[in-house]
Amino acid sequence: MNDKMQTITKRPTLAILVVISMGGTLAMNIILPSLPGIQKTFHTDYATVQLTLTLFLAGLAIAQLIYGPLSDRFGRRPIALYGLVILFVGTGICFLADSIEVMIFGRIVQAVGGCAGIVIGRAMVRDLYDMDRAAAMIAYLTMATVVAPTLAPLIGGYLEEWFSWSASFVFILIVTAMSLIAAFFAAHETLPPSKRHEGHFLQMFSSFRHLLGNSLFAGYASQVGFSTAAYFAFLGGSPFVMINLMGGSPAELGLYFAVVSVFYISGNYGTAQFAKKVGVHRMVKIGTLVALAGALSMLTVVSMVGLTPVTFFGIMCVLAFGNGICISSGMAAAISADPERVGAAAGLAGSMQIGFSAVSSFIGGVVLAYYETTAVPLLVVMVICCVLAVASPLLRKRTLSQV
Repeated sequence: MNDKMQTITKRPTLAILVVISMGGTLAMNIILPSLPGIQKTFHTDYATVQLTLTLFLAGLAIAQLIYGPLSDRFGRRPIALYGLVILFVGTGICFLADSIEVMIFGRIVQAVGGCAGIVIGRAMVRDLYDMDRAAAMIAYLTMATVVAPTLAPLIGGYLEEWFSWSASFVFILIVTAMSLIAAFFAAHETLPPSKRHEGHFLQMFSSFRHLLGNSLFAGYASQVGFSTAAYFAFLGGSPFVMINLMGGSPAELGLYFAVVSVFYISGNYGTAQFAKKVGVHRMVKIGTLVALAGALSMLTVVSMVGLTPVTFFGIMCVLAFGNGICISSGMAAAISADPERVGAAAGLAGSMQIGFSAVSSFIGGVVLAYYETTAVPLLVVMVICCVLAVASPLLRKRTLSQV
């Protein structure tokens, strides 16, 4: 495409793509430091309160299966706007929740709304650029959008210490309202009517069958899923480890999250700089191996030296850096596997990414609840995810010349 839009007169800026993409990740991460506090408020156990994260991820995974095909049929812009409205409603439910069950329901509604922007942002990028250039642009988009989940735990931690965990939902309500206004005026359509699928809604799901039969898509979508799963196992378990095992505070946890995220951003910056020159396939190999080295090192050091913030969060930075390299590259390869099904590919790949993460987060919570005095079982889960991420691209049978 030579980086040119086809028959589209107005081009959305990277800034507005960030705005529509960040809502889901901001809402997801802002309550992480508050999980122990929510546990005490609703007098429940940690495994139950962690469902506010696990089922949020499950909602993201399932809804992306719907938004991708919908955007291929009706265009990207309306889906992004409706998603922000649903995110606003879900956040209101969480704010008013008087039980853990209502809180979990509100989190699912939040996820259904928040995931629209994640899918649409990636699909819009792929509408505009070829695969290698899209990898760089997705990396830039990820760098920008990751600022939200990076700052979210820090903001949430301080809001809880200054007010209560419910203040985090007030913050999300304000940000979502501002994002909706901005998107209404600046989120221009990127999919021309001539490129849209006009079939019935249920027929659009046949796209998933075609994509799963595409070894290029299956290999890289699985790699993205397992790479992200390792990270989310850490996200789900680290509040318990930091606050319950190491005696830290929610604000301290937010600061450590921010440090780890800086390395993730750095990995994405490297992808943006070198994806075009090195190629997405090689970037995936490099990133998955770096992440695996980080996970193995963390397991080894924590087992031998013991549990401290330096050993736990410090070495996690290596894994985060590797993920920053391989996730954007793998996602670009996955959604480029079938040029006729870009929206469906973005939705299905994103669904697999978040679905794998929901499972790993749940498993991480279960092993921590069972082994209450050690983080080693959590780290074993992370190592397994990283090994599977390295192996997944080997599933593809196409030669690179076919891409």
